[in-house]
Amino acid sequence: MDQNEQTQDRTLSAEVEADQSGMRLDQAVAQLFSDYSRSRLTAWIKDGRVSVEGAQRRPRDKVWAGERITLRAEPEPQVDCVAQAIPLDIRYEDDHVLVINKPADRVVHPAAGNPDGTVQNALLHHQPDLVNLPRAGIVHRLDKDTTGLMVVAKSEPAHKHLVAALQAREVHREYRALVTGELVAGGTVDQPIGRHPTVRTRMAVHPTGKHAVTHFRVEEQYRGHTLLAVKLETGRTHQIRVHMAYIRHPIFGDPVYGNRLRLPGGANAELIAAMRGFKRQALHAYRLGFVHPVTGEDMTFEAALPDDMAALLALLAEDADAHGWY
Repeated sequence: MDQNEQTQDRTLSAEVEADQSGMRLDQAVAQLFSDYSRSRLTAWIKDGRVSVEGAQRRPRDKVWAGERITLRAEPEPQVDCVAQAIPLDIRYEDDHVLVINKPADRVVHPAAGNPDGTVQNALLHHQPDLVNLPRAGIVHRLDKDTTGLMVVAKSEPAHKHLVAALQAREVHREYRALVTGELVAGGTVDQPIGRHPTVRTRMAVHPTGKHAVTHFRVEEQYRGHTLLAVKLETGRTHQIRVHMAYIRHPIFGDPVYGNRLRLPGGANAELIAAMRGFKRQALHAYRLGFVHPVTGEDMTFEAALPDDMAALLALLAEDADAHGWY
């Protein structure tokens, strides 16, 4: 990424909605620009980085429906990314795209607390000229401990096309998720997601959040747990994890949105040990589909469940069979 791009302000604007009319400016911007913390937004108002209809206002000044608020957001601190010889599980590669299968415990790109050892570091070692693309061609992310398929752009035309396709919901992603509780039918969760109002490192279903839709169907049923096939209609941060927790069926092992470990009654020692030893969310990006950005070919890829998740499901299936669950 060009150094100038890293240091430029990002200009955002939004119109005050009817239900925000009469709000204080600091309250309105917290809703309109929910990707940023309230304290940061208030500081920007005081620094003159926020204007209403081209004029600066104080945090306590009221805003009215139809007024346009403009924000000059300071760039996030940039973390240098260097090439590192980290193995990549490559499932497809040509001159324009790369499809990889990400393992657990691997952050996608450097950030505070994770300066290296990421997918981006590995990509730069695999192909050094990816330094010329934003985040080495990464166009979508998986959480650190979520496994599975990701597509990476290797050329500028591919990057532009894939970003547009993601925004247009033309990249199809299907996950496998082991959730707590027994579900007998699929469904859809259509609830907005935004920053948690008090814990800024978490996301939450919130009325001022961004539109988010998750579809799911039952794949396998176990005692006290269910394996789901999950499809994303939108791509919000932590979307599946937040939506499953919202319907009170959190992802098994989720350290942020999960609940207390629930062991099936009468489970054997092997299953109990496996469940207690599974320290990440049991979520896997199983299938990925998109139109090739240059050839126009329909591309579909699948990645088998990682060994730890497959082993856990096998033990749950044995337990269900032993207890006449099927």
